[in-house]
Amino acid sequence: LEEMGRYMLPGPFFSTVVLGGMSIMDAGSEEQKQEYLPRIAEGQIIMTLALTEPSARWDAAGVELTATATGDSYTLNGTKLFVQNAHVSDYMVVAARTGSPEKDISLFVVPTQSDGINQTLLKTIASDRQSEIVFNDVKIPSSALLGGKNKGWETIQKVMQWGAIGKCAEMSGGGQQVLDMTVEYAKQRTQFGRPIGSFQAIQHHCANMATDVEGSKFITYQAAWRLSEGLPADREVAMAKAWVSDAYRRVCALGHQSHGAIGFTKEHNMQLYSRRAKASEIMFGDTDFHLENVANIIGL
Repeated sequence: LEEMGRYMLPGPFFSTVVLGGMSIMDAGSEEQKQEYLPRIAEGQIIMTLALTEPSARWDAAGVELTATATGDSYTLNGTKLFVQNAHVSDYMVVAARTGSPEKDISLFVVPTQSDGINQTLLKTIASDRQSEIVFNDVKIPSSALLGGKNKGWETIQKVMQWGAIGKCAEMSGGGQQVLDMTVEYAKQRTQFGRPIGSFQAIQHHCANMATDVEGSKFITYQAAWRLSEGLPADREVAMAKAWVSDAYRRVCALGHQSHGAIGFTKEHNMQLYSRRAKASEIMFGDTDFHLENVANIIGL
């Protein structure tokens, strides 16, 4: 993921493996795992997660799309926003409300081409292929239920953590590439008869960028290690997402400044990384959301 972020890979790996695949890995029955996971590993199918709604909330109360049981099937009604790579996905893992208590959320594996699904590709700052998905009386069999009824929120919380750390890895890779581009430019661009990298102002910009990039990697690795070991990681994930989002933004800002005029043009790749930084910052909770989580965890 770090290397994918470094080169801004425009593919569905993240949505398929981190979002869809990990949802099935965590909540799916053995039969469901056998049906979907081998095909994901072989690249035969593309998946995504449909979670965010117009409320833009990241808690269970933000899930308003309903799944109504009708015999041996469910009927889905509602709207999902910012669904990654839905336009090329074969299946979506859809979070739906199946009860009145706030956390009565269930997950369903829904074929993207099901009757009653309407897709609209959204125009985003990073051109990263997100869609609005409207469900109008979409009927799916009970076998599409992923895990138990009303038990999907626990899986969603895990997937949000994996997604947040995955984005941190991508942002760390992107920051590394911005740093590398800036250092190379500082060696080649001359002003007043000498490379601009010989000036203290540019040197300090690059040093600050390097510090942010290394800090981003270390805090991401720590959180990822705790998740992989099954250790409590709420604090580490929140810290990482808050820190790396801000660090990536700082790195891009200093990259623009160090490149001068060319760094502010669409002809240069710098603008692509700044766009991706802004898009990644708000995915799986923005900085304020995660700082609030950290404050709550430390007792404030």
